[in-house]
Amino acid sequence: MHLVCLSAALPEGHSRAFSVAGIELFGVRRHGRAYLYRNRCPHRGIALNWADDGFLDPSASVIHCAHHGAQFLIESGECVAGPCEGDSLEPLDCHENAQGLWLTSLV
Repeated sequence: MHLVCLSAALPEGHSRAFSVAGIELFGVRRHGRAYLYRNRCPHRGIALNWADDGFLDPSASVIHCAHHGAQFLIESGECVAGPCEGDSLEPLDCHENAQGLWLTSLV
């Protein structure tokens, strides 16, 4: 397991970029639960963000690709609008405990 961050570093309704063991990923916290995804849009295989931690739309209700406008469900990574509709982000297994948020497996 690899420590991604302390839990407080990923507040509710926010996203944040991380690099763990050479993997570029990002986390999102929604309804108290943390989700981790590889930072790669399925449309072109490029990072989703322009700004460091900018992965969410203005309402913080979906993940938003800054390059192509694709929108992804936070809970599943499924693309629900945009050029890669029907595809999904690559989820990464994580676990959260008193020490923080952990990446449990590297793919």
